[in-house]
Amino acid sequence: MKVLHVITGLGVGGAELQLRSLLQHTCHQSDVVTLYNPGPVAGMISGDGVRVRDLGMTRNTELSALLKLARLIRADGYDVVHAHLYRSCIYGRLAARLAGTPVVVTTEHSIGETHLERRRMSLGVRALYLGTDLCSDATIAVSDAVAQRLTKWGVAARKIEMIPNGLDFGRVAYDAAARGRIRDEFALPGDAYVIGVLGRLDPMKRFDMVIKAAAPLLDDQHRLLIVGDGQMRPELEAEANRQGVAELVTFAGERHDVAAMLSSLDLFIASSEQETFGLSVLEALANGIPALYTTCPALDGIDTARARQVPGDVDGMRREIAAELASGRRPREGVPAIRERYGIEAVARRIDDLYDRLMARRRPSVSHILPDPIGDNR
Repeated sequence: MKVLHVITGLGVGGAELQLRSLLQHTCHQSDVVTLYNPGPVAGMISGDGVRVRDLGMTRNTELSALLKLARLIRADGYDVVHAHLYRSCIYGRLAARLAGTPVVVTTEHSIGETHLERRRMSLGVRALYLGTDLCSDATIAVSDAVAQRLTKWGVAARKIEMIPNGLDFGRVAYDAAARGRIRDEFALPGDAYVIGVLGRLDPMKRFDMVIKAAAPLLDDQHRLLIVGDGQMRPELEAEANRQGVAELVTFAGERHDVAAMLSSLDLFIASSEQETFGLSVLEALANGIPALYTTCPALDGIDTARARQVPGDVDGMRREIAAELASGRRPREGVPAIRERYGIEAVARRIDDLYDRLMARRRPSVSHILPDPIGDNR
């Protein structure tokens, strides 16, 4: 079976890296098209031997890109088109139906209570999403929280499949040598207790709250490492200055060596206002470090002392960080329930099985009966 994954961009992010992991474990022949921004993850995927093409969009409303994508899909005869992220859902689902693709699947990675991929849920955003959902056979929700939000938003429950994000445990395993190397790279004392956050530096992550909460607790032996880049970096650096801890807060920038960065930490904090899954928390736990989190739907139903939900305010978070520091550095331990539930191999099999089930019950689509709407120029 030939599968085309359509994604908005391939900068470093949770959905983009999740796609790469899926491609490494699927049993189907797969290609990728990015609407624009073929960033670092495009190079990673190409390096794995998967063809990646850039549609080259220059603005969000570009009808010619829709027709170009439809022609590409038809020319290569894909059996399945799988769209990821909002903009690619709008273009990918429509283009797949124009091209007569038998099966169209969506994965919803980032729907929050009030925002969809950092865009506020306006009537226009919702109308475009639900309108093009008519072209999709199934939508994969990465958590129960996402499934509930989708049905509340208007997606038919019968079309929703709950398949969680998968975790490649080898990619995030603890590496003692890397721990020392990263600490040397950023001049972090080898015996210091290092608190860390990891992710795109945007307002929804609320890393400014972590800086404010941790500031009074930092000193030469207690440091904060911020891994990631984005629009909030200048403001976060300014906040560290305002708190008087600029020399104790290290900004590592965008990194692709996730296991190494996690291995350098002693405590992980996830401070998002909203989350659809919480993959970074699982990665931290798989690396063996304890985690404090404000929201993490992926941990619903998992009982572990290695992760604790904390208040989403400065004072409450400070109390919880202080309690961890007072207890001292914890030995590295895994969480067996996470491995059992979220292994990428099992998740990829479930997605492959979904393709197979949808293909088995497909019927000739209208676009197979009507004259070619995009023209073959023959």
